Amino acid sequence: MQKRVYTGHLDPGAADYVYLPVDVPAGTARLAVRYSYDRPVLAAGTVGNACDVGIFDQRGTEAGFRGWSGGARDRFELSAADATPGYLPGPIEPGRWHVVLGPYTVAPGGLDYTVEVTFDDAPVAGEPSVRYPPAATGRGPGWYRGDCHLHTVYSDGGRTPAQVAAAARARGLDFINSSEHNTPASHRVWGEYAGDDLLILTGEEITTRNGHCLAIGLPPGSWIDWRYRATDGVFADHAARVRELGGLVVPAHPYGQCVACSWKFGYEQADAVEVWNGPWSIGNEAALATWDGTLVAGRFVPAMGNSDAHRDGDVVGLPQTVVHAEALSATGIKAGIAAGRSYLADDAAVTVSLVATADGRTAGIGDRLAVAPDTPVTVRLDVAGVPAGTVRLVTDRGLVHAAPLPGLVEWRTTARCTGYVRAEVRHADAGAALPYGSMAALTNPIFLDC
Repeated sequence: MQKRVYTGHLDPGAADYVYLPVDVPAGTARLAVRYSYDRPVLAAGTVGNACDVGIFDQRGTEAGFRGWSGGARDRFELSAADATPGYLPGPIEPGRWHVVLGPYTVAPGGLDYTVEVTFDDAPVAGEPSVRYPPAATGRGPGWYRGDCHLHTVYSDGGRTPAQVAAAARARGLDFINSSEHNTPASHRVWGEYAGDDLLILTGEEITTRNGHCLAIGLPPGSWIDWRYRATDGVFADHAARVRELGGLVVPAHPYGQCVACSWKFGYEQADAVEVWNGPWSIGNEAALATWDGTLVAGRFVPAMGNSDAHRDGDVVGLPQTVVHAEALSATGIKAGIAAGRSYLADDAAVTVSLVATADGRTAGIGDRLAVAPDTPVTVRLDVAGVPAGTVRLVTDRGLVHAAPLPGLVEWRTTARCTGYVRAEVRHADAGAALPYGSMAALTNPIFLDC
């Protein structure tokens, strides 16, 4: 067993990612890394030190990704048989590896770090288990409920995959998406927890320094790079790679309050947008207003809702996206999300039906109804599972109709007056923080074309 120690100092304004070259000797069977950095006590309001960590193997810092744990762990190990969650097991080949440090924030006095790397040549027995989840369940057309933003111990979550799958079933979900920060390491275990009643898609939360983005429904084992800012001008290339692999690009929590959490890349590359993240908040209200603005401007980026649940106390499926899909399959769910054939709800007991009818023809959520400019159009909204509150119909002109729950809502318009109509269902808890009440359900729009 050999150990090497690397020390250094990073000043404020250091590069987003610092690569420490580590020469791995031949015969190494297990590689272990432990790191630490100083965390000075600072005056209130002053940014302190926070530093992420990961590793690339001898193939280089582009092709050689072997794992990432961000700031969730201070040590990790890899061998041909196993690896710490967040890291990829595989042979420890000799050559120049790189431990990557990500100084998330740096205090005014700088950041001192120590990295210890241990090389162990003791033989390692066994092989890693790989059980990717199936891409389909065998269930046909219908409305399916899912949560596509979840974390486990494979990134910075506190739950195991088994616990997340159990929570999803308990909340009445039909599908979930694996979305660990910057690593596909959990993909290989999800097959154990999938079933005909729970489709599990594999993906990633691409966690950049200018916002987070979900890559939903990637092929198992796929990895998408995250090491760039908006000013680098490369996001379109990475988004294209997600789509090339069959995934969806979904900006997450656009107005997130943590450092580097709010979205700075625009929405031109988005296949959908996470308008609702976790319990309803003022940040979600801002995301809703921004999303509605894109609809008014003539571009439809479907809305999604996801829990972003990390640990006990975070409710899986709050909120959830309810998708009409041709099948409970990866292909069917992704197609339904991308088409906007979906609504968002805070519980599996909540159901919403929104339809527009004209000349004997009917369009549902995410559809387009072509009518003459002055042809009467009847919009009907039916809500179940929300005992009290307010339903609101919103168009490109703004709020056009509000009514108390319960009850069936009918509203009439024409395509000349209305470009689209969508529905909000609000709980009866309006107050200073949330003047319209927290959200119980939110639909994607129906478009009226003339």
